[in-house]
Amino acid sequence: MESKPRQRLSAEARQEQIVQVAVDLAGERGMQGVTTQDMADAMGLTQGAIFRHFPSKDAIWLAAMSWIRERLMGVLGAAAKEASDPLDALERMFHAHVSFIAKHPAIPRMVFSGQMLHDSPKLKALVQEIVSGYEDRLVALLREAREAGLARADLDEQSAAILFIGMIQGLVVQITIFGAKRSLLEEARKVFPVYLAGIKVERT
Repeated sequence: MESKPRQRLSAEARQEQIVQVAVDLAGERGMQGVTTQDMADAMGLTQGAIFRHFPSKDAIWLAAMSWIRERLMGVLGAAAKEASDPLDALERMFHAHVSFIAKHPAIPRMVFSGQMLHDSPKLKALVQEIVSGYEDRLVALLREAREAGLARADLDEQSAAILFIGMIQGLVVQITIFGAKRSLLEEARKVFPVYLAGIKVERT
């Protein structure tokens, strides 16, 4: 029986494949531990084939970060659309973000890879842009909640937005330390009510 020839992918499909492989490898060994040869080996390609689609490894990580932003923002947007009010939107977004990380454990290691961000000003600028955009989205929801009388009148929306993202970072660190001893999703369910109690209006 004749073997079927390998299907040729479009340039766009091959680029996405390279990005996904890079993200998976970064999850296993960190961004600094991944070479373009590692990516090529994982895909059964040559390094030359990788560089036909991306001019440098830095360009691959920039594409990977953009890939993460597009998908995460899509997940958050879909979660918010199902909400009944701004605080419900915040809760749905929180759990959607945590679930996204649970499905893609490589992402925190990429977004918060200090040395890589230090070595690549372009990558650092992109991550700053992603986080700032996320914060702005949260601030808008928190302000809407305050104006609707759902959140405290003295709420500092910017600080509350930073704390929201910080909770997710903290949960990821906890799971990294304790591994299977703690569940990311379960810990998230415990943590968010504490946050919510700190920002919402107390009903008498």
